Amino acid sequence: MKKFVRMALATVVALVVGLALTSCTEDSSQDKENKAKQDTYDHLVAQQPAGRMEYSPTREAINQWIKTWGKRGKLSYVYIQNANGEYGYFIMKGLPVPRCKMLTPTERVESYSNGVAVLSQPGMDGTYTTGSTCNAYYGFDATTGAYMEFTVGTNQSFFLFDKPMTMPEYASAKQLGPTSVKDVEKQP
Repeated sequence: MKKFVRMALATVVALVVGLALTSCTEDSSQDKENKAKQDTYDHLVAQQPAGRMEYSPTREAINQWIKTWGKRGKLSYVYIQNANGEYGYFIMKGLPVPRCKMLTPTERVESYSNGVAVLSQPGMDGTYTTGSTCNAYYGFDATTGAYMEFTVGTNQSFFLFDKPMTMPEYASAKQLGPTSVKDVEKQP
């Protein structure tokens, strides 16, 4: 019993000494800077709390996007403008998809005793990508189902609509894919 009491007493003393020593250490300069930043943030939040909206136009826009594009068979009218200001168009089933979008996770997180590693996963085609293909888009022609791909950037932009545009710059756009606006208008 005496041995147990001595062990318990030694453990308590070690804990007290350990806690006392840890409380004596000074905060690092980084800790001080982080505390100053947090104190400033707390002060500003108290002085200028975030306002409260009664209505969110952003949420309305997102919900409208969902209503517009959440329909099977919805057509996209993609107008491309080149560096000379000339327009062309093609019509796709659904939205153009960035090539960097995947249906499976692109990374896997592995935990080790000395840290965490984020590892790349192969894509659906069994190859790895750097994610640099986000400026390349693909989709399928509205009437033929033909695969189409286009790249934007460096003097080329695209404009996406859910209906054909009649503004002059769009109305005179050259047909770039198999389907024309007239082809789609003929469909039931």
